[in-house]
Amino acid sequence: MASDKPLSNELVEKYLDDHQDFAKSYFERKATSSMVDHWMSSRSHRPGSRAMQVNHLQRDSIKPQLILKTDGEFENDKLNSIFRSPRDERKRSSPRRKSNLGDLDERELFMELIRDIANELDINMLSHKILVNVSILTNADRCSLFLVRGSRGNKVLVSKLFDVTSESTVDESLRLEKDEICVPLGVGIAGHTAATGETININDAYSDPRFNSEVDKTTGYRTQCILCMPIKSHDGEVIGVAQIINKKSGKHQFTQKDEEVFKNYLTFCGIGITNAQLFEISVQEYNRNQILLQLARGIFEEQSNLDTCVHNIMVEVQQLLDVERCMVFLRDESCETQATIFSKAFDLHPGAVDDTGPKTSKTHWSMNTGIASLVGSSGKALNIPDAYADSRFNPEGDIESGFKTKSILCMPIFDRQQKILLNKNSGKPFTEGDEKLFEAFAIFCGLGIHNALMYEQACKLLAKQSVAMEVLSYHASAQQSEVNKIMTLCRWLLSVKKNYRPVIYHNWRHAFNVAQSMFTMITTGNMRRFFTDLEVFALVIACYCHDLDHRGTNNAFQTKTESPLAQLYGTSTMEHHHFDHCIMILNSEGNNIFEELSPDDYRATIKILEHAILSTDLALYFQKRGNFEQIVHSDSTDWTTQSNLEILRAMMMTACDVAAITKPWNVQQQVAELVASEFFEQGDLERLQLNSEPIPMMDRKKKDELPKMQVGFIDFICMPVYQLFYDLEPCLKPLYDGCVNNKNNWLALADKNTREAMMDSKEDNSDANNNNKDLAAEKNDKLITPERKVSQTKDSTSEGKVRNKDKKSKTCSIFGMSSHVVLQVSELFEAATALATPVWLLTSVSVAMYFHVDFLMESLSAKIARK
Repeated sequence: MASDKPLSNELVEKYLDDHQDFAKSYFERKATSSMVDHWMSSRSHRPGSRAMQVNHLQRDSIKPQLILKTDGEFENDKLNSIFRSPRDERKRSSPRRKSNLGDLDERELFMELIRDIANELDINMLSHKILVNVSILTNADRCSLFLVRGSRGNKVLVSKLFDVTSESTVDESLRLEKDEICVPLGVGIAGHTAATGETININDAYSDPRFNSEVDKTTGYRTQCILCMPIKSHDGEVIGVAQIINKKSGKHQFTQKDEEVFKNYLTFCGIGITNAQLFEISVQEYNRNQILLQLARGIFEEQSNLDTCVHNIMVEVQQLLDVERCMVFLRDESCETQATIFSKAFDLHPGAVDDTGPKTSKTHWSMNTGIASLVGSSGKALNIPDAYADSRFNPEGDIESGFKTKSILCMPIFDRQQKILLNKNSGKPFTEGDEKLFEAFAIFCGLGIHNALMYEQACKLLAKQSVAMEVLSYHASAQQSEVNKIMTLCRWLLSVKKNYRPVIYHNWRHAFNVAQSMFTMITTGNMRRFFTDLEVFALVIACYCHDLDHRGTNNAFQTKTESPLAQLYGTSTMEHHHFDHCIMILNSEGNNIFEELSPDDYRATIKILEHAILSTDLALYFQKRGNFEQIVHSDSTDWTTQSNLEILRAMMMTACDVAAITKPWNVQQQVAELVASEFFEQGDLERLQLNSEPIPMMDRKKKDELPKMQVGFIDFICMPVYQLFYDLEPCLKPLYDGCVNNKNNWLALADKNTREAMMDSKEDNSDANNNNKDLAAEKNDKLITPERKVSQTKDSTSEGKVRNKDKKSKTCSIFGMSSHVVLQVSELFEAATALATPVWLLTSVSVAMYFHVDFLMESLSAKIARK
């Protein structure tokens, strides 16, 4: 039974002492980089410690492999060799206090102060000791030390220790990085000393124009005399500037002897500062190598998802270089232009590091792709210290997002990806060290992104294989005995017919009706004048193939159910599948009806075929309809340009796909019932499989609203396209007239349903029940049942056969247009034979098969054999 006694700190500490393995495991699992950083920083500031304070560059990102020792300290074999020596096991001797230094002569004092700094490798501790010792040597009231930072051509003086006294401690004097003082070379007394390497001794500071009195006004301190001297390396390069203020003894002025003592001491200080800086660089390089190894492990742990991989990269980069914002642009490899175009972008906002992924800001990154595009094209890194001073930067993104861009570092990752960083948290430009570190990190990023892309590609191929296997398991090629008579053309046609599923509406009969509509528009509708034989051929083939392997469900259903098709295709899911299925049939043995085309014609035909099939997606139709309207109503339209022809072909595919709306009323009513039935089945599937309510158009409970929905469909989709084709070609007016007539009929039916509903609501319950039965019986009589549909179809087919066999000059109505089927088919076949092109041969055989014209089939077979 657990004790009710509360745990104390002593008990917890004792438990950890007794269970060292648990303490080690707990620290490795729970300790964050910021905790380790804080611990190391606090240890480095203790008197007598030689531990190196972690540089701010690696803050929040260093996670060294530390081992907990029994004495409570952390052990790292490599770090031990850098940070510690055998003498560290005993307490280091500190320099004598100021009260004891008075007993020493000048030489002993000088040597004592030199010993004090000889073994100090922490740059901050060393700088503080230098200033304290200088104040003792020169009896100065206050001292400051400036170190030279930055790359060539962009160097500045940086001071973290300003106005240090002989009694101040390092914790009291050390400024944070954001509060450090920066002085450009050549500006002020210290800047002049750094730029020229000269010693400056001023007895009256306010009489010198280089003196900045604003510092005294801010601090309330009165500066009287100043001695400023450069600190040089062994090769004579200025690496820092030491400045002492206000001598406290004598005439309160620094003498020539002070200058000599100051200069001699700074000579040793230069050696110490150089060693400390070299030590700092070596530690930074070691830590950076550890970071890169750790980051490489983190990146390669997650390669199954590109978004997650990029997110991990951006989080690590943001911490690695201490930046406010990080962006990753993925190059569009499908673009054939020389310019760099990005297909996807990620933008990691400040404070957005979480498990939900990068926060994308399309407005901001779209404004600044110019710099990334330049780097992507040149393959060279770009470091911009001041974004607003660079003409390539577009500030509109900052205006809209409210983010202030100061500096930019952009570097290519040579797996054709780009990365761009914005603003260091310190507000300073990116350094050469940042560039080198980021360049090394970019190599790992490239490998990680490449592997993630390869994994996604493998997943797509697996999905494609799954679709292919499912298709192959369902379909089979046509029987050889059926295709021997008419060779490749009929083999292909029968294979296409076989690859349509027996769904209610989107079946082989719908495909044939669409092809017949295209045939009529091209011939009777006088649209033949716009296209070549090859284009006409491709359009007719596209109509036959535009709904191959349709499952009776739309794109939205594929997406909701997360089917393999939805994983394989991002947009226009079913349309892409129809086209791929069409290519699969063409590549099947004995089905390539394009095999006689030249390579150039073959490529052109496949391109037209793909564009036409994808254009049956109504989402693309809405995008193109506005352009088509402008082209039709323009007086200067050039129909020979490929862009105009592509839009025209796309609109013709839509007009043929919904052409049932232009049929005579009895046919249109039957087709509408078939479409509604297929939609209702999808709605039932959504209720059953997805447990969700379908949209009204697919809701079986709202089937009585079919007339009203048909009116909306006509107004929103059908009427605009047929009106435009009527404006383009008057011969297509019957399509527009048929659409208008059917709209009026649906309106009348909708009004009738409304009136009947209103009348029913006014009658008594008993009368209403009787009337409902009568009305139901009357409606059932008027409805065309499936059996009656089959009967009507058979009667119509039989009558067609008799008319064709008798060779009487009867006509059939196609969208209200009179055309002699037998005569037209025969003439077109003869024309196709004369032109040696299979355009009309395809349509002729299709018409013959559809109407079961036996004698025409025999005639065509004989002519093909003769040819």
